[in-house]
Amino acid sequence: MYGPGRYEPDPTEGITTVKDLPAPQLVAYHRDHKQTACPRCSHLASRHKSGQRLLHDLGDLCTGHPIDLLVAYSSHYCDRCKKHFNRHYQDLIR
Repeated sequence: MYGPGRYEPDPTEGITTVKDLPAPQLVAYHRDHKQTACPRCSHLASRHKSGQRLLHDLGDLCTGHPIDLLVAYSSHYCDRCKKHFNRHYQDLIR
């Protein structure tokens, strides 16, 4: 039979100034693809442009460090639909 979980204290408890908070962990994600399927017609669409974006996450509760996600992304253009679209980031949501 399982019992109650173990209490882990918050390592940032009692910190009142932002500069005293722990530095964020940087995690890189690669979402830059040369071609991907169009969400409307499933035609293989080529990359129109690419870029980087920094997303902030509250972080890991065990270490107390926030997480910065550095995402390299691509924007695509479908020749059939004549529409621009970006890849979805649902897999980044925890």
